[in-house]
Amino acid sequence: MSSHVAPGDQVTSGLDRRTELKEFLRSRRARLRPEDVGLPSYGRRRVPGLRREELAQLAGVSYAYYARLEQGYGDTMSVEVLDAVARALRLTEEERDHLLRLAQPERQSTTHAPPPPQRLRPTVQHLLDALGVPAYAVGRRLDILGWNQLATAVFGDWAQLPPEERNVARLIFLSPEARARFADPHATALRTAGVLRMNAGKSPGDSCLSSLIEELSQKSEEFRQLWAHHEVSCGTVGETVRIRHPLVGEFDLVHEAMALPGGAPMRLNTYHAEPGSRSEEALRMLASWEMEPRR
Repeated sequence: MSSHVAPGDQVTSGLDRRTELKEFLRSRRARLRPEDVGLPSYGRRRVPGLRREELAQLAGVSYAYYARLEQGYGDTMSVEVLDAVARALRLTEEERDHLLRLAQPERQSTTHAPPPPQRLRPTVQHLLDALGVPAYAVGRRLDILGWNQLATAVFGDWAQLPPEERNVARLIFLSPEARARFADPHATALRTAGVLRMNAGKSPGDSCLSSLIEELSQKSEEFRQLWAHHEVSCGTVGETVRIRHPLVGEFDLVHEAMALPGGAPMRLNTYHAEPGSRSEEALRMLASWEMEPRR
């Protein structure tokens, strides 16, 4: 199987890092109640969640200092202060890393140049072809850079799509056929938006990523709602994903992912069935059908 070319670049402006930081902090503060963090609650609140002064108290910083951070000015603050805010907001490790990237991008990267298009190394495609489980590789924009025949059998024939449509987020939010392969498409959409948000924080100057987010926001009401939640995620690593297949019905696959070293960030996604399970039998049937000669 030959390697697959990633979509070409389009020219748009990058994400507004300062706006992203403000909205992320406000969304995390809004999900906490005073009683959640041991603070008394006085009277009715106009908006949900902790007030700025309450969050500043929990973090051990002045109100003015925290207010400046929530206005998008985090570049002059120490990592220790940002960690204190992360603890006060009860951020997950993924959310904490996302906060640091938004607040102090200059610490995360030594270059401000837009990231180049991603291409899959031929050796990675050879690896995909050699694996005995469904597998595919994605780039930072969730472009599907390469896959094997078993992935085609499970998720659909991506080779039939134009290169610009071979993108996980675009398929999940804009393709009813792709969504139908998942028994819980909303959960899949939620995780996909979270991964896209995390990747956007890592590459705020990526104009193609910004263009993708803008397109999804215009075409998908579900994406607009999920994007407004500012969730970040690494995906379903180690979790079970239920597939709804038109030929073999529903079966479960365990998703594992690993980073591919060597240049721009890429991830190898694999899906395997529990040994001896009905899901393994379903996967075996799909593999045998995929290997049959085409007429």
